[in-house]
Amino acid sequence: MNTDATTAALAASAFTANNLKGRYATALYELAEEWHVLNEVITEVESLLKLISDNDTLRNILNNPSLDTKQSKIVMAELLKKCNFSQILQNFVGVVANNRRLADLKSFLMAFFALVNLRRGITTAEVITASPLTDAQRAQLKDRFAQVGYNKVNIQERIDSKILGGIIVRIGSKLYDASLQSRLNRLYNVMKGAA
Repeated sequence: MNTDATTAALAASAFTANNLKGRYATALYELAEEWHVLNEVITEVESLLKLISDNDTLRNILNNPSLDTKQSKIVMAELLKKCNFSQILQNFVGVVANNRRLADLKSFLMAFFALVNLRRGITTAEVITASPLTDAQRAQLKDRFAQVGYNKVNIQERIDSKILGGIIVRIGSKLYDASLQSRLNRLYNVMKGAA
């Protein structure tokens, strides 16, 4: 998965089938599975998420409450057809538009990726570092994840120079903060308490 899709999966990692996002995601997943096009739909959802992330005009259309349902559905249908998205994805977005939920489309797609990961037994780990990871560091991380029981891990990397050094890992509901900034903050608090 590309970075946008991985970010989406991470953001929706707490998948709940009975909330609104979960119901839409489950509907798309099950239909794609029933039609035997799940892998193709996964690829298309990645592309649509990238399109939403990269295109200010599209984001404005999705978040514009002044567009009526018919207008927004027409605009989205033309866009999806022009970009050669499959009929299943066009129909899904059409239903979202009919239900006046286009503003939630991105979160529905993110929940779809969370469901894909859940059904495939993949855990997404957000890894924050001050500089990019090397291939050796990535391999070490995957080995560490395997040692603690996370055999299928999708690593989503993010660079944040504010942590100064070290690493922060968020996997599931757990957070491991071994950043230099965090260590300095702890040291500061200890010194402040001693004064």
